[in-house]
Amino acid sequence: MRNKFKVLVVTGVPGVGKTTLLQHLSKMAEEKGMRVLTVNFGDFMVENAIKEGIVKSRDELRKLPLRKQLELQALAAAKIVERAEESLQEGGILVVDTHALVKTPAGYWPGLPEHVLRRLKPDAIVVVEAEPELVVERQVRDKGRQRGDIGGVEGVRRMMELARATAMASAVWYASTVAVVYNREGEPWAAAAEILKIAESI
Repeated sequence: MRNKFKVLVVTGVPGVGKTTLLQHLSKMAEEKGMRVLTVNFGDFMVENAIKEGIVKSRDELRKLPLRKQLELQALAAAKIVERAEESLQEGGILVVDTHALVKTPAGYWPGLPEHVLRRLKPDAIVVVEAEPELVVERQVRDKGRQRGDIGGVEGVRRMMELARATAMASAVWYASTVAVVYNREGEPWAAAAEILKIAESI
């Protein structure tokens, strides 16, 4: 039912600030002498997609046919666990940065379906949230990504509601805990500290 290392899946809509707060989490964990491996699920997907020559950037992933995305998703989950098994020992923590759901041309698609959960076996799923207006502002500031199809403030609010529901549905498979962590503007360290406490309590 579990890996030899702890698995913490951190989710949130694009622009909620996961990457920044996870940088703080890694630093805090290092200061405490904790062994943590933080990976981005999308990085593994896009790496395989680029190798296959079917995308040039991350934002093209969600526009691929769903069956292809499913294949890339399965490969990513397998490679992430393989890397964790190589670099983490018992008591180590694997932190997976991903999305509970993805908006695609065919509709919302779960980021944590059963076949991914079977590989990751998460101990906890964390849903990071922020004010929808702030999330949209962050999306606009991030010139390196194309996120206009998410739908503005109302689109973000709807995705956040669905992300909570999707996280709970995913948690059922491996009896994972689910926590909602609020990422306030200018205080990513506070959200990181909250997530680290969750990791320590698993």
